[in-house]
Amino acid sequence: MSGMTTGPVAVQFATGRAGCPAPATLRRWALSVLAKTGRPGAVTLRVVGADEGAELNRTWRGKRGPTNVLSFPLEAPPGAPEPQLGDIVVCAPVIEREAAEQGKPIAAHWAHMVVHGLLHLAGHDHQAVDEATTMERLEIDLLAQLGYPDPYHD
Repeated sequence: MSGMTTGPVAVQFATGRAGCPAPATLRRWALSVLAKTGRPGAVTLRVVGADEGAELNRTWRGKRGPTNVLSFPLEAPPGAPEPQLGDIVVCAPVIEREAAEQGKPIAAHWAHMVVHGLLHLAGHDHQAVDEATTMERLEIDLLAQLGYPDPYHD
């Protein structure tokens, strides 16, 4: 594991960093979501390869193959020194493949997946239509603040 940073947003690279955003960029994106949602707490953002992504997706979601982003909310025990929101796992090869397939700039897709995962940690979901609409609006607003286009429209 390399590139670990600490603070409200810890960044870990469990795969090569080529083509991945810099830790400071990942941290900035994550902090913008935390500021917008008003949810204090520490987050670990882990960038993984396809093997670890597939194993986590199988173990926690019962699905085959890696997925783009997984969120693992954490309820810290009482008396924990710092509130913990949880972990985000982003699978680098999936992000790269999806960006190419969707014709999106790679940085924009990375930003979208980080924002999406952190909104899950902040309690948002997209299982019901109204929840999905709310979450998508937040994603669009946050990405615009970060200088990226609406990920749901060409």
